[in-house]
Amino acid sequence: MAAHFGRIEGLLVAAFILGVASAAPLAKGQDDAGRIAQEKTLSSYRAPVGLTGDDVIAKMLQRNLLRNQQLQQYSAVRTYEIRNLEGKVAAQAVVRVDYRAPDKKTFSKTSEKGSSIVRHLVFDRLIQSESETSSGREHHNSAITTGNYTFTLAGEEEVGPYHCFVLEAMPKRKDKYLFEGKIWIDAEDFAVVKIAGRPAKRPSFWVNRADFVRRYQRIDCFWFPLRDETFVDVKMYGRRVFTVDHQQYVVDPANHLQAKKGDMGDHD
Repeated sequence: MAAHFGRIEGLLVAAFILGVASAAPLAKGQDDAGRIAQEKTLSSYRAPVGLTGDDVIAKMLQRNLLRNQQLQQYSAVRTYEIRNLEGKVAAQAVVRVDYRAPDKKTFSKTSEKGSSIVRHLVFDRLIQSESETSSGREHHNSAITTGNYTFTLAGEEEVGPYHCFVLEAMPKRKDKYLFEGKIWIDAEDFAVVKIAGRPAKRPSFWVNRADFVRRYQRIDCFWFPLRDETFVDVKMYGRRVFTVDHQQYVVDPANHLQAKKGDMGDHD
């Protein structure tokens, strides 16, 4: 029984690590950053010479505020899976997610298979956590901000089609919901392209190691998760791979809605 609990606990921690990575790039900035963001447009940002790690993070937060203000709704289809290293699926769930501004997410399962225990204790818990408001204390305390991390600008690197600043992120406290690792931020949009790391604190007695990678994609002028991979080494259970694939995005930003309202007004 203890071994079984350890397996589930390890995978559950992995789920929350992914949840932290999901929420972090959308963290809200300071009030003054919000006022600055409101005065700018998405196309007016340029990377100045001599940036520091904190400068890049500040610009990322400003741009995220602006993107959040413009994004009214989207939908996507996610596939959650847990596999062993041989590729055998232990559990899978396909879920449709619908977002409505400012922070409402609803989830509906379209299919599922494999272990019902794993689906309930891992997938359902992750979905439940994400559906709660992003302004809660848990997300604030795990956000990618200078309050939680020390950032060092380590260089620049290409990630697929994106030219990125590479930042080393060191947590300011030992917390299993913070991570240590690297963040790749697009040099033009100041959006997170990739995050890779491991928990700042060992998640539990049962977890020997947990490493995660999250990749993002640009759709129109917005950035969304593309794929999550978490590799968890659990005592008496072995190594498992937890993945979330994000596909079939349909985006409806504010300017589209405003255009529709304008068209309707012309006919009044």
